[in-house]
Amino acid sequence: ISPIGPAAALAQFHRAFNLPMQQLPSADIDHALARLRVALLEEEVGEFVAASERGDLIGVADALADIVYVAYGTALTYGIDLDAVLHEVHRSNMSKLDGDGKPLIRDDGKVLKSARYFPPDIGSVLRLQRP
Repeated sequence: ISPIGPAAALAQFHRAFNLPMQQLPSADIDHALARLRVALLEEEVGEFVAASERGDLIGVADALADIVYVAYGTALTYGIDLDAVLHEVHRSNMSKLDGDGKPLIRDDGKVLKSARYFPPDIGSVLRLQRP
């Protein structure tokens, strides 16, 4: 197990391979680079789907790790502190519990939003990354 978290590990990878990283959040990246990041994510999700359909637990685990790896790398490409964004999304998701602290779950297992739900304020998180 790596002693560093995914964000630091991916920064190390991007530095070692001289891959694009922005210091500040920005959607201003080259179109070809944006397409590459989309294609990489689609490829990994496709591998997850295939492994899931085969019932291949090792393949599922590998694909999930690759999805996270590519997602963190994509965040670096855009200059996004993905850990901070995930924290905000988690804060929002926890507001889906109802007033009694109970989850609302649809018959197929999807978690639903309660009346207490508030959306994540991702814009504020990104603004905090700027000087």
